[in-house]
Amino acid sequence: MSQVFQSSALCVVATGVQIPTSGVSASASIPNASSGEAPRYIRVAATAAACVKIGSAGVTATTGDLQVQPGDAAVLQVPSGLTQIAAIQVSSAGVVQISPLENM
Repeated sequence: MSQVFQSSALCVVATGVQIPTSGVSASASIPNASSGEAPRYIRVAATAAACVKIGSAGVTATTGDLQVQPGDAAVLQVPSGLTQIAAIQVSSAGVVQISPLENM
């Protein structure tokens, strides 16, 4: 059974990370929530269209993965044990920003 993000508003307390995108996949560690634990949900936004993928060490994003458009954002559940996120540009370079969400 999936877990639902139970908040009417986004709560971001901990600092996120940024991944500069290019034609080659780049990855970063998913930032911890303010508790120091892995977040259950993250918000992913991009300055230029990018594809993202959550995984473990060595995860690689491809243009067939989840696409995030500029001016839009995706709230994603982080499955237990997955600690990395990868991103790749669709057609032009940009930045993907990842913030851990708090369920307060």
